[in-house]
Amino acid sequence: MSESVGPGMPGMTAATAFAGMRRVPPVVFKAGCPDCRGRFELAASALRLAIGATSRTTFYSFTCPECGAAVRKPAGERVVELLTGGGVRTLRLHSTV
Repeated sequence: MSESVGPGMPGMTAATAFAGMRRVPPVVFKAGCPDCRGRFELAASALRLAIGATSRTTFYSFTCPECGAAVRKPAGERVVELLTGGGVRTLRLHSTV
């Protein structure tokens, strides 16, 4: 017995609904290490984005796959937009004043 996907779509199964979809390649980001000067591509899962109250407290970070250094770089509005749109995990920082 097949289940319908939703109201108004009698007889349509989940397999039928997804039949036309293509697999989307994972998003990768180009990055560089200031320590070893390595250039590489990182998956969204390798990056972390921290959004603070100011531009000084908004940054992204990753571990260099070549030398193992912890890298932290500032993230302006456009970088934040690209990283969040590409699926990078985001942490919102709250100030304690």
